[in-house]
Amino acid sequence: MEWGMKNRLSKLIQSDGKALFLPIDHGYFQGPTTKLERPGETIKPLVEYADAIMLTRGVLRNCVDPKINKPIILRVSGGASVVGEDLANETIITSINEIIRLNASAVSMSIFIGSNYEHQTLKNLAKLVDICEDYGVPVMAVTAVGRELEKRTARYLGLCCRIAAELGARVVKTYYCEEDFAKVVNGCPVPVVIAGGPKVTSQFEVFNFVYDGLQQGAIGVNLGRNIWQTQNPVAAIRAIRAIIHENYTAKEANELFNKIVAEKE
Repeated sequence: MEWGMKNRLSKLIQSDGKALFLPIDHGYFQGPTTKLERPGETIKPLVEYADAIMLTRGVLRNCVDPKINKPIILRVSGGASVVGEDLANETIITSINEIIRLNASAVSMSIFIGSNYEHQTLKNLAKLVDICEDYGVPVMAVTAVGRELEKRTARYLGLCCRIAAELGARVVKTYYCEEDFAKVVNGCPVPVVIAGGPKVTSQFEVFNFVYDGLQQGAIGVNLGRNIWQTQNPVAAIRAIRAIIHENYTAKEANELFNKIVAEKE
């Protein structure tokens, strides 16, 4: 592995081998998402607790202070929206010149395996890897499921993650599943970060799936809505960070969360 690639990955994945990525790229297909109408303001109190921020070039340029001291994961796929025919109909929307110009530490793009656009998005990934490897920029593949949330099974997610790694992704972002998540991670030869999990009704349930996902081999998370859409985003990210970097259990993280909320009040 070249020095530049190693250097960029070391900024994303911390010395303990773990990572907390904070995505705010949802607007690229959802528009002004709730609590993300002004993304720069949303992340101000959260940035210090994240290891990297994932976002599009438009939000980076217009909403984020250039003095930010966190690495950037640049979302470089898109071209579909929630009102269009198919969310899977994505392509590469950002050039390597723009990636370098914006000083990105990594790039991310979605693949939609099992969709009508499977071939297209996998070709996109292979092409992006070819381009970015020449410049030492790691690619994170996102195993997207579009509107078909029932696809979040270990068999399907394991298939997606392995194919993404086989095509050259340096990191894979995928969903947590309650059954056999270890099989998903063990079948993927590159680091896996958790994109989200089952629908939850409490913060404690989020801490539970984050903790369990790490116990089963994930190196960390790429969580957005489970942080910045909550009533107490700072408490949420601090508790999740404690699970990832301080080996807190879900119960200990929940106690920390409640303590931070109480201090705020």
